[in-house]
Amino acid sequence: MTEDDAELLLKYWSDNEVTRYMNINAFSDIDQAKEMIDLLNHLFKEKQAIRWGIYNKEFDWLIGTCGYNSGLKEETYIGEIGYELGSQYWRQGFMVEALTCIINYGFNTLNLNRIEAYVMLENQKSLKLLEKLGFQKEGILRERGYYKNQFWDEYIFSLLKRDRERS
Repeated sequence: MTEDDAELLLKYWSDNEVTRYMNINAFSDIDQAKEMIDLLNHLFKEKQAIRWGIYNKEFDWLIGTCGYNSGLKEETYIGEIGYELGSQYWRQGFMVEALTCIINYGFNTLNLNRIEAYVMLENQKSLKLLEKLGFQKEGILRERGYYKNQFWDEYIFSLLKRDRERS
């Protein structure tokens, strides 16, 4: 992503519904979006994370992002995914398609054995999405997350390479 994407990303990252379950507060100005893009690109250069823009093929504009919050270093074997989508694009199959691509990338290119996702208990849309993609709910991690000035319980989901190969 580049600063050219900042305006569209601001639209999504300033939407309280989109950021409700994210570890950021809703943005209020374009500089916050530019700073986030710079941070995500810096994390990629440092091999700490990778974030891709999700583009609508029909209209060729950015509708969200997804990627790995960890798992880029060699012989790590475990990656953690994160994602968000503009609310007007929810329930249209975009995120299933995007996550399928990054899951394949994780197993085939990053040589991951396990992909994890952490989801707040109340985030029903994300829970259903991960289950649809074959992730297994492993349990609740009590007060694992801290954002928006409070601790949050989160489900941990995982998808193993061998499980993916079977399906």
